[in-house]
Amino acid sequence: MTNDSNNLQRGALPIADLAYTGTVTYDATDPDTKFPPIRRLLPPEGAPNVLVVLIDDVGFGASSAFGGPIETPNFERVAAQGLKYTRFHTTALCSPTRAALLSGRNHHTVGMGAITELATSAPGYSSLRPNNCAPLAETLKLNGYSTAQFGKCHEVPVWEASPVGPFDHWPHPGNGFEYFYGFIGGETNQWYPAIYENTSPIEPWGTPEEGYHFMGDMTDKAIDWTRQQKSLAPDKPFFTYFAPGATHAPHHVPKEWADKYKGKFDQGWDELRKETYARQKALGVIPQDAVLTERSPGIPAWDEMSETIKPALVRQMEVYAGFLDYADHHVGRLLDALEDLGELDNTLVYVIIGDNGASAEGSMHGTTNEGFTINHMNDIETEEYVAAHIDDIGTPKSYNHYAVGWAHAMDTPYQWTKQVASHWGGTRNGTIVSWPNGIAARGEIRSQFSHVIDVAPTVLQAAGIPEPTMVNGVTQRPYEGTAMNYSFDDADAAEQHETQYFEMVGNRAIYHKGWTAVAKHKDPWAGSDHGLDDDVWELYDIEKDWTQSNDLAAEHPDKLAHLQRLFLIQAARFNVLPLDIRTAERFNPDLAGRPALITAQSQTLYRGMKRLTENSAINIKNKSFTVTAAVELPDDSVNGVIVAQGGAYGGWSLYTVDGKLAFAYNLLGINTDIVRSEAAVPAGTKELRLHFAYDGGGLGKGGTASLYAGEEKIGEGRVERTIPFQFTFDETVDVGQDLASPVSPDYQATGNAFTGTIDRVVIDLGDDDHSHLADPEHLVNVAMLKQ
Repeated sequence: MTNDSNNLQRGALPIADLAYTGTVTYDATDPDTKFPPIRRLLPPEGAPNVLVVLIDDVGFGASSAFGGPIETPNFERVAAQGLKYTRFHTTALCSPTRAALLSGRNHHTVGMGAITELATSAPGYSSLRPNNCAPLAETLKLNGYSTAQFGKCHEVPVWEASPVGPFDHWPHPGNGFEYFYGFIGGETNQWYPAIYENTSPIEPWGTPEEGYHFMGDMTDKAIDWTRQQKSLAPDKPFFTYFAPGATHAPHHVPKEWADKYKGKFDQGWDELRKETYARQKALGVIPQDAVLTERSPGIPAWDEMSETIKPALVRQMEVYAGFLDYADHHVGRLLDALEDLGELDNTLVYVIIGDNGASAEGSMHGTTNEGFTINHMNDIETEEYVAAHIDDIGTPKSYNHYAVGWAHAMDTPYQWTKQVASHWGGTRNGTIVSWPNGIAARGEIRSQFSHVIDVAPTVLQAAGIPEPTMVNGVTQRPYEGTAMNYSFDDADAAEQHETQYFEMVGNRAIYHKGWTAVAKHKDPWAGSDHGLDDDVWELYDIEKDWTQSNDLAAEHPDKLAHLQRLFLIQAARFNVLPLDIRTAERFNPDLAGRPALITAQSQTLYRGMKRLTENSAINIKNKSFTVTAAVELPDDSVNGVIVAQGGAYGGWSLYTVDGKLAFAYNLLGINTDIVRSEAAVPAGTKELRLHFAYDGGGLGKGGTASLYAGEEKIGEGRVERTIPFQFTFDETVDVGQDLASPVSPDYQATGNAFTGTIDRVVIDLGDDDHSHLADPEHLVNVAMLKQ
């Protein structure tokens, strides 16, 4: 039990400093001189540490803790000391789930109706958390907690995700975390991550060859931060939000972890669903009468897949399994550190196994590089190509994602996957809660309905901290979640979270007192192809039909109509309206009503500028462009990168090798065209230039690259094909070096800094832009693949 012995008024934050109203003496040695001692701000006595672990892109049927085929002994370890919640729900997508988790409000309430890349000016979709919805971390910090976030943050508005900020919506300082170590965006390369420490970009301590992997790195940082907190302030509890990129694509993991699963998926995804279903019944995480749903429409049967691709498909799943197992291992390291500090028993631990269902964004036969899908270049990645590159899957040579069929299997026993908010496959995620000092139950199951918005009120109730009515002078909107504490020691407690809407890109549902009405608008691998009024609503009696397998819409039309009306009421109440299934309009910042950081036809970059995402860099795709670098060359043997964008999976670089100027264009890792000067650049040259003349006639065409030293042309060559939509998901524009993985095979990932001096680099666009020819449906798929 918590006890606020200081009787602090915690309802308005920051807690006001009260003026001393007693007698003030003239001489400090006067016996009447008395002042109350200065007290450090601490939470109420007995408030626990809080650790929230949020794993990425994991379905209900993946982890062994919930009957899945992937070994997660540390998740099971937490469950043995606490509770498994079998009806815990997310929003079906990354950014919205995280925004809801960290605020205690529905995702549309805090402006995150979709991912940040699809933000509009509508309040429910702006990607801007309003200041009347203070985040949980801010509330805990202002009540005396130490706060830190590690791993993924995909809640920063795209126009604020640059070195100039503003940082109001970054984890630090805007979202209440005193320390942040992780990446900004939907995903990052686990071998070559784009890391920020607070708001400053930093580089990994090593390369993959030297044993570097981001999962291990972020865990080390979390352990070190926790040890320091408890060393210097042992009586001060912490709130740690541990959100790895695992197991979002790219599925990157050391080979030995993937090899643990060799042969365990040869039976294919259909048989795997049956095996998982049987284990789930045996564990009791689904009822004995729960029905295994049919394979969702559009997902191929395992037997339909060709023998050519099957070995690669199996390896995709082995790699994914190894990745989740590896993530569990590092969560275990963090738990070990807490145990070593003597803090684990007094830590409220949430392990939320997935921010949505498993991802069906990897195509029907999977991919060795997501860039093929996002750039509409799947014609390059044939089944034969995937099969031939089986050994690259999971390694630094790939940017891989498994096939749709595996995603569906990872969501067993439910229908559908990530993005599909209408069905449990998209929104039901196994969740574990442990707090040995505060929860008497051990190893039990809880089946009360709960949602990610319930985490924040649960934490505050456990800490004895009231929900604030005012934060930083702004009257607060009440939490919309329901504290789960009532169920901690009572498996039969009546359900308190009785109503919950779901909506994502038109896929929508309403849960109310044991019934769900649902309408799926679009498949996760397809664009929106019809109006909302054409959607077919389904009705399920959850008391009798745990998995939404028996549609009762035709039998109970009045019940369905009642729930449809309730959905509209909830939608109006929580900023869901107007429902937005637009395609090209939301991709275009001007039409969507959100700011764009770069709108000019020219951009000047100065020396030292680095880690500029594609949202904060000028767009050179599908058009001619010129790169002009103002430099000083110490001699005629200069080396290193002048400017680069992207990396080994796609991008371009202007650089020098032994004094010769070179331009490399990397086409998604399958081919790199390199144009070189015939002779070394003369010492004393002040300007180096690349002009790329685009062929035109459509998207992703080739062009001619011409190299200049001053006004003298020193080289020319062809680039046969270019990237039409996006170079990479996370690699960046860097001046004076090529960070992370290298664009060109002419240099390595490290040691590629330019040995001359760069003053500035100017990128000018031509007037022959062909981007308007893009398919609007594909543009939205591009955005959705980023989360």
